[in-house]
Amino acid sequence: MSPRPWWPARRRRVVSAAFILLAAAWLAGFVRFMVAVSAPLPADPPEADAIVVVTGGADRIAEGLRLLAAGKGRELLVSGVASKLDLTLMARHAGLDPALLAGHVTFGRAALSTRGNAREAALWARQYGFHSLILVTATYHMPRARAEFARAMPGIVLHAAAVSPPAMRTPWHWATLRLLAVEYSKYLIVASGLSAWFADGTAGI
Repeated sequence: MSPRPWWPARRRRVVSAAFILLAAAWLAGFVRFMVAVSAPLPADPPEADAIVVVTGGADRIAEGLRLLAAGKGRELLVSGVASKLDLTLMARHAGLDPALLAGHVTFGRAALSTRGNAREAALWARQYGFHSLILVTATYHMPRARAEFARAMPGIVLHAAAVSPPAMRTPWHWATLRLLAVEYSKYLIVASGLSAWFADGTAGI
């Protein structure tokens, strides 16, 4: 039986309506995401067994070192660090004495993505028997990072220590909006459990 003449037009209307609903849902979620990651930063996190910094900005590493120096954790993992960086350079950038931190900082150089950071941190935490971690990353990256870390290390308590990067000082600038839109889309992929379908490091996931 041949399709009824009205079917193609009806199908287009259904597809258009579904697209509009999905776009509206994405936009509403994006607005909530923007509000959440632009909110004032909370006070310092409580003490934990150790600290993990997900690299992506010098301010993140400096914050991790500051928390370590303040006794918020006994050990620090800097995950995804560039091979050219070392403790002396990072400590000097943070205004700290590297000698006071020596022996308490581990450099993870293998991770290529947030999922890789979480796996690297999970192995490190299990190796040393840590039960609680302070997670340091940018404000806009924290929701996705927490989702990946929680999945990689169930049972380990995570405390957030978000760092506000320069981009967040102008949240309504087009470049920042684009950054946040991309990050929100990545967060949706991770939160929905679809990140396992992507090769490690694909599109920065």
